[in-house]
Amino acid sequence: MGQLNAGIVPVTPFQQNCTILFDMDDKTGVVVDPGGDVDRIMAALSDNGIRIGAIWLTHGHIDHAGGAMELKEALGVDILGPHEDDRFLLENIENQAVRFGIDGAVRNCVPDRFLVEGDKVSFGSHAFEVLHCPGHAPGHVVYFNPAARFAHVGDVLFHGSIGRTDLPGGDHDALIRSIKDKLLPLGDDVGFICGHGPGGRFGEERRNNPFLV
Repeated sequence: MGQLNAGIVPVTPFQQNCTILFDMDDKTGVVVDPGGDVDRIMAALSDNGIRIGAIWLTHGHIDHAGGAMELKEALGVDILGPHEDDRFLLENIENQAVRFGIDGAVRNCVPDRFLVEGDKVSFGSHAFEVLHCPGHAPGHVVYFNPAARFAHVGDVLFHGSIGRTDLPGGDHDALIRSIKDKLLPLGDDVGFICGHGPGGRFGEERRNNPFLV
């Protein structure tokens, strides 16, 4: 089994962490949340010789899914996720762009497969469990790799903060339940990458995140 690695390409005016998860040995991988700036994502893949097998989405907000259809066509791969409860967001990405005053080639997104709690997705020897974690968005999912003790949590949890819940479909109480009932029990040692800013470890957030203590 090759080592799991991650590279981050900040995209969109929101500086969203588009993440390239890949195997260090065979350079196969996936792109998580290509929100835009697809040319920059493609350049990162080319520069590092990484072959992408799929696009994974955590949720349907513009800064996470706005470039997914363009990248899908460029790479010829499927889009997996999020949960179907985010269908209404994915169908309105272009309207989100108008509301946020964003110019650019963002497009409404049609995933090849929605995901549900308990699904497993993988590339090479790296298997991830799918956790449905609503609150920031109703169809938000998290990707957890037990072997590597690693999770990609999208906008559910941040270093020292949590996802906003004032957007359509947001629910603060549901978000806190998602974090406390699904993420933190995975273990204090689990490291995470989030949708914006630096990642961390669940234990540090459990002890010090002011929204959780």
